[in-house]
Amino acid sequence: MFFSAATEELDSYFPIRPECQADVPKTRFKARVGKTLSPRRWHAAFSEDGHLDIAGVLRRIQRGGIHPTVKGVVWEFLLGCFDPNSTFEERNEVRQKRSGKIITSPIISDDGQSIQDPSNSCSTPHDNGALSSDGTLDKRVIQWKLSLHQIGLDVVRTDRALVFYENEANQAKLWDVLAVYIWMDNDIGYVQGMNDICSPMVILLEHEADAFWCFERAMRRLRENFRSNASSMGVQTQLGTLAQIIKAIDPKLHQHLEELDGGEYLFAIRMLMVLFRREFSFVDGLYLWEVMWAMEYNPNIYSLYEKSSDPNSSSTHKNDEAKVNSKMLKQYGKFERKNVQTGWKDQRGALAVFLAASVLETKNKRLLKEAQGLDDVVQILGEITGNLDAKKALHEALKIHKKYLKAKKP
Repeated sequence: MFFSAATEELDSYFPIRPECQADVPKTRFKARVGKTLSPRRWHAAFSEDGHLDIAGVLRRIQRGGIHPTVKGVVWEFLLGCFDPNSTFEERNEVRQKRSGKIITSPIISDDGQSIQDPSNSCSTPHDNGALSSDGTLDKRVIQWKLSLHQIGLDVVRTDRALVFYENEANQAKLWDVLAVYIWMDNDIGYVQGMNDICSPMVILLEHEADAFWCFERAMRRLRENFRSNASSMGVQTQLGTLAQIIKAIDPKLHQHLEELDGGEYLFAIRMLMVLFRREFSFVDGLYLWEVMWAMEYNPNIYSLYEKSSDPNSSSTHKNDEAKVNSKMLKQYGKFERKNVQTGWKDQRGALAVFLAASVLETKNKRLLKEAQGLDDVVQILGEITGNLDAKKALHEALKIHKKYLKAKKP
């Protein structure tokens, strides 16, 4: 039952509204026996007291993704919400600490006064000096409340082809998670596109608190892409890395793009900002993310995030292990493992950047032959929507990663 060859079986977990069927990309991913992480295999990966065989789980995910029935709980480990070396009891304690009260309890009352709850792990406006001496709201609270309007506009547009969001309670759940997140990460605040990253967590995880922490961990990787000011965008850092990669592995294509005034690679912004959500069907997008996260997995991710609990610190995977033995290496994803083995520490080069490079390489001949301007580049790359095979694209991304590391050797 869990491994029907028909993709309709998987699509049934995330039903599409009938009137939208013709407008959504075709799903290519299929759950396969012996490759996809099944519910049975997932539960068997735990020891009696709850320790998780993360190495075995990573191998299975990298071969065939995760079955929809266990995606959410597996993502919590991939994104660093929990330590695989913890026990069931220890993880329950973590869940208790991350109480759903941070989502469901109001931060301010209807009349704008601070609401204090000592059990609430999310700081209130009062805790952060949000109220001035006369009790009025400061700029931070005002900015937060102004952002809520934009969140409301984006929530009703998010994944609207899915039956899930016909329910206003589910829209409210997405709104809640985004609203609390931007209060905690007021440095960057809310930026369009965060809703696309958050939506799958809200769909996959029943409890708002679990969805929130899963999203918060995902944003640890992505938040700098959303930082912007009058002169620059955060995603430009990754675009710069993309330019370096193409220049190293395909100098002819890079030169051609530069001649078209496309050397800044701005045409790839959407791919990197929302991790290819728009290029794939919903099911294929989830498959792409989980395989990427499995390939990038670092066994130290949980401790790194817990040591730096402030979202403004932007903790990322740090390859600072002096020596990693072969047993420990098995607990790394294959992409991160290669980085550790080669000593490559450029954290701007996430797998998503190499995935974008693989997309460019698949269109190499057409770009060189047909692109006479940036509009042509955008049109050619736009044709990948619904026509990109996630598994093949990831395979090509790893090949490009290996080629790039070799080219960068002194």
